[in-house]
Amino acid sequence: MESEISVRVASDLLRFLPAARRQERQTVAHDGTSTVGHIVESLGVPLTEIGPLTVDGEPVGPAHQPAPGTEVSVEAVPRPQPVPLDEGQTAPRFLLDVHLGTLARRMRLLGLDTAYHNDMDDPALVVQANEERRVLLTQDRGLLRRRALWFGAYVRGSRPDDQLHDLLERFAPPLAPWTRCTACNGVLVAVDKEEVERDLEDGTRRSYDVYGRCTECGQVYWRGAHGGHLEQIVQDAIRVVGAVRPAPMAGYREGAAS
Repeated sequence: MESEISVRVASDLLRFLPAARRQERQTVAHDGTSTVGHIVESLGVPLTEIGPLTVDGEPVGPAHQPAPGTEVSVEAVPRPQPVPLDEGQTAPRFLLDVHLGTLARRMRLLGLDTAYHNDMDDPALVVQANEERRVLLTQDRGLLRRRALWFGAYVRGSRPDDQLHDLLERFAPPLAPWTRCTACNGVLVAVDKEEVERDLEDGTRRSYDVYGRCTECGQVYWRGAHGGHLEQIVQDAIRVVGAVRPAPMAGYREGAAS
């Protein structure tokens, strides 16, 4: 026979609940065998977004089976959230789903190792995230509930500015602006103007002298007309994170040779 338990959901997690049940205290039916993780997910909150859990004030894990009549308290993931790193790895790597293309470009602008494909389905995303130990970023709660996924995070916000702020606030990753290709995620290296002149239009060749090139796709970068806007994105990001790593390619702007 089913009984009931009380669930208190942190205000920061109410966004995941259906509008009709968007309140901090919930009373839910409980069969006595379901885990805390299952109960919370059944309310709509992905496990990736869940922080400390308690039952009647005692810390528990998602696999704990609460007794009927108890009170479960669910907190949000503490920020900044650490990401497990492989040996020799100094910063987290990321993988974004097909709906976050603009965010991916901005993350690459900041020097974050960011994989993105505009044609990859959910199972393939999980495989790549697991194989390359990348944090999977998405606004698809169903994708985050896949049991095989090693690490994922829900991206908040509908505008790229808000999404980037949320990502930086959540993980506070070390930044290295102007060091990655915004098109393919490859590493940028400085090149002499003579090496890329044949790829430049006359106006660009006359106006700019400092260039970088992607080691993966060969795209050329220089101080472009949109540099002010991109510089603002970088400075805002630095303020959010609070610190920035040395940027060996500092000064390169997103301008691509045709």
